[in-house]
Amino acid sequence: MSSQPSSLKQLALQKFKRNFWGVFSLYFIIMVGLVSVFAYVMAPDNSKYANQMHLSIHSKKPGFKVDILTIPSQLKSRQSLVDEIFFGKEIYDTEIPVSNHQILGNTIKYTEYASDGITGEEKAIVLKPDNTFNPYVKSKIFYFGTDKYGRDLLSRILVGARISFFIGFVAVFISLIIGIFMGSLAGYFGGKTDAIIMWIINVTWSIPTLLLVIAITLALGKGFWQVFIAVGLTMWVEVARVVRGQIISAKEMQYVTAARALGFSDYRIITKHILPNIMAPVIVISAANFAAAILIESGLSFLGIGAQPPMASWGAMIKDHYNYIILGKPYLAIIPGLCIMSLVMSFMLIGNALRDALDVKS
Repeated sequence: MSSQPSSLKQLALQKFKRNFWGVFSLYFIIMVGLVSVFAYVMAPDNSKYANQMHLSIHSKKPGFKVDILTIPSQLKSRQSLVDEIFFGKEIYDTEIPVSNHQILGNTIKYTEYASDGITGEEKAIVLKPDNTFNPYVKSKIFYFGTDKYGRDLLSRILVGARISFFIGFVAVFISLIIGIFMGSLAGYFGGKTDAIIMWIINVTWSIPTLLLVIAITLALGKGFWQVFIAVGLTMWVEVARVVRGQIISAKEMQYVTAARALGFSDYRIITKHILPNIMAPVIVISAANFAAAILIESGLSFLGIGAQPPMASWGAMIKDHYNYIILGKPYLAIIPGLCIMSLVMSFMLIGNALRDALDVKS
């Protein structure tokens, strides 16, 4: 005989595993998380923010191939390996796209790359006799093409995943802390406490989300963490309303009455008895907030008040290239748009799967 699940957690886990799109979305989110953490290890351009510009090869199609001449610098990087892996490599060498080159002794003659049938300028470089030139000219393939500044689009996509992914975690974490605290006070104590907190929630809710985020961003200043905090401070009201409604229902249950009769403090009753029993809807709404945070950040970056250049962001990439849709190179905006859509869809699907798995009535 097969053993039956012994707890509600095991039942929920089994129901979740049977949901194909929920499991698929979970693996996709984990994959994006790994990419966002180790983006500089995977990116062809591992410079900081993947910001190596080559204006002569701007807006090239996916699969574009060109020879790159690297002129070594006398400066030496003092970066640690950990810093290089997680924050990108400081590049001091000069990279020049070339259409052809010729090595003569310790001299290299090259022709700079020029598009549209134009012949580039011919130049020559003399290095010390102990240097060899062969390692400095390498063929490079831009699998997603280049953006309007000649940067590797694939590398920018990989590095940009970090902002879109981590803003979900930071924003949801902030919203959970504030929302659970405010909702618990309003739902458990009621009366004037509930009236005051609900007034704050209603006022906050009445302000358009994007407008409120813009106001908070302008107050805190433009930057990476400012956007994270601003988005998180606008998403707590939904969590607070859900927690308040659940606690109002739960505080009349017999186990809460028994806890009061035993003399337990209000803090213990809320944290140890009520909250663990009402977390299912909070988990579901958190998954939806992940998706909403990603969309809000993309909108802010599109408006120019999100992540600031040269930091890579999917929303900023769409802003830089949306006019290329009508100029015959739509992939420059479509690729980051598809990345945003895929990640948001994954969080929505996993939210639906969690809702079904945690529904005790089904």
